Amino acid sequence: MTVPRWALASAIAAPVAMIGGWTLAAARQPSFDPVQETISALAASTATDPWIMTTGLAITGVAHVVTAAGLRPVPRRARVLHAIGGAATLAVALLPVDSAPRAHGIAAGIGFGALALWPALAGRRGATGILRPAVTVGASVGLVGLLGWFVVELQGGGDLTGLTERAVAGAQAVWPLVVVVALRRQTSRSTSTSNAWSHPS
Repeated sequence: MTVPRWALASAIAAPVAMIGGWTLAAARQPSFDPVQETISALAASTATDPWIMTTGLAITGVAHVVTAAGLRPVPRRARVLHAIGGAATLAVALLPVDSAPRAHGIAAGIGFGALALWPALAGRRGATGILRPAVTVGASVGLVGLLGWFVVELQGGGDLTGLTERAVAGAQAVWPLVVVVALRRQTSRSTSTSNAWSHPS
């Protein structure tokens, strides 16, 4: 099974929208401290241009759902969890932290959790490359570690709350792209090898 080009496009869109969104929104908010303050603050109604980060979050959420649909070589359970993470990210965009704090927090928790855990379910026994259990579980361990660091900073009112949130959100946005690119390259190599055997010189 191959990963379609449209899934590659959506996998690229997620980190571009997320990282580009917080970069542009922060640039429009002169007093904003990206090390201490959260991404959600950039999408709050009190922000200078809340639509920028809101749009970035929404695009990222939709992109995750689309990418999950296109990751055909990945087990269904992982794709479903990935899509749930995307839907929750979209919900975060639709529920500003200052107007719906409880719902925003629940959506963010589901989104961060699902996007950190889906890689662990993507492994296939006997698989090579990116879907080897050692790789997929390792990815989840790294993402959960970053998420844990963010939660500790958030709950403790630490000085690195914004930085740690960006670290985990950025990594979660990039990982699906890593998986898509790796799977497409693997398919391309397999096709080339098959053609070489079919048409020996």
